[in-house]
Amino acid sequence: MRALFIEKVCDLRIERHPLTPGHAPDPVVTADEIVLKVGACGVCHTELDEIEGRTPPSFFPVIPGHQVVGRVVERGARVTRLQIGDRVGVGWIFSACGVCTWCRTDRENLCEQFRATGRDAHGGYAEFIRVREAFAIPIPAELSDSEAAPLLCAGAIGYRSLRLAGIQDGQTLGLTGFGASAHLVLKMVRHQYPKSDVFVFARSEQERLFARELGAAWSGDTEDTPPELLDAIIDTTPVWRPIVTALKNLKSGGRLVINAIRKEDADKDSLLGLDYPHHLWLEKEIKSVANVTRRDIRECLDLAARIPIKPEYREYALEDANQALLELKEQKIRGAKVLRI
Repeated sequence: MRALFIEKVCDLRIERHPLTPGHAPDPVVTADEIVLKVGACGVCHTELDEIEGRTPPSFFPVIPGHQVVGRVVERGARVTRLQIGDRVGVGWIFSACGVCTWCRTDRENLCEQFRATGRDAHGGYAEFIRVREAFAIPIPAELSDSEAAPLLCAGAIGYRSLRLAGIQDGQTLGLTGFGASAHLVLKMVRHQYPKSDVFVFARSEQERLFARELGAAWSGDTEDTPPELLDAIIDTTPVWRPIVTALKNLKSGGRLVINAIRKEDADKDSLLGLDYPHHLWLEKEIKSVANVTRRDIRECLDLAARIPIKPEYREYALEDANQALLELKEQKIRGAKVLRI
């Protein structure tokens, strides 16, 4: 099968083609697994974190991609729920142990044996992907492949972030950064909390205009002061500085939710002395968001189908994945980016 590979950690400011095209053997299932023929795979900032070494792959070469939509073309002997031809999605959660305290209390995202699709197992930048049946999520008929793909991570992690923000209808919410995840959160808020105003902080004027198009009450630069203090802020940026700015824009008792696996810049000592992976990431207060659960993905997809939420996206051919990643790195963003396989 055709595939793209991360072969080494590199700096995208220097390496303009970080993914290597090639071929891999077609996957072969074990008893509880399925093989999907991939139709679409979303492009996520976490791929940049993998390539640049902030959350490096467990092995090389690895096929990245964790917003995967496809149809079942092969099933193992113990597969009972899914049939050949069923359309399902695979998110960031590739597997978890299933028996630890976290897994038994619906917090499998914190499992010490959590494995990530496209980092700890081959992902969806390929024609086929193999996954355990239990970690494949049915895709609602209301969503196309390209509409569903961003919801598997950008949507699901945004859904989890909104839940952790804990706002009530009528309270104010800030969104720092306005890419794939934040634009979906704004759509969710307008449906679930119709009396709540959303304030968007973004460096790009295009992103600020996009936010207002989608119904933001206000948008400004990440360093701007909003017209009022906010009950909660969700940060979706890859850098540290907006964290400090966000804290001063919160009301007393407000909550900052950091929707990121890693932060890019290394200037940590000047920023409250916080080291993100060690001090904050695993869902400690302030409040960080660590991965997603299968429940997050299922509920996000169901909500999107009901509202409906239709993500804004741009499609690329599999061979153009490097271009999509570089545009993401350079903040050329309006909505989500999706590879059509």
